[in-house]
Amino acid sequence: MTELTAMSDLDLAALVSSRICHDVINPVAAIANGLEMLDEEPDQSMRDAAMDLIRKSALQASAKLQFARLAFGAAGSAGAEIDLRDAEKVAREFVQVTGKHQVLWQGPAVTLPKNKVKLLLNLVALGGIALPRGGVVNVSILGTPPEVNFTVRAKATPRG
Repeated sequence: MTELTAMSDLDLAALVSSRICHDVINPVAAIANGLEMLDEEPDQSMRDAAMDLIRKSALQASAKLQFARLAFGAAGSAGAEIDLRDAEKVAREFVQVTGKHQVLWQGPAVTLPKNKVKLLLNLVALGGIALPRGGVVNVSILGTPPEVNFTVRAKATPRG
């Protein structure tokens, strides 16, 4: 039987940082490529395609960074609460940015302790990751704050 070893705070911080970098590098690289195309391309249709790539990539980078800020960042001082409407917005933008996923969010528009919201957002991220070919991430929040329960279910899109 193997023994579990405790992860240090530094190791956890390194993993979170690595995840954020992984999420953001592709859209940032696409922005750089689009700008390079703009510099070198005389054909207007190709310049338009480059601008479209830059716009879409900037939206992806923004969605991923906003999600990371709320899901992993300090998000206020100790004991702070986060509005679930803000959490829903960043979760939708993060998960739906690929165009392959959909988020169905059901729950009250209330504030919850930041650690509960961070846990919820991380579960939503895992739901999206569990669906590499697309699907629906269902979020259900029940109860009266601060005693709420949430369920996150990921369901793949049927392939025909």
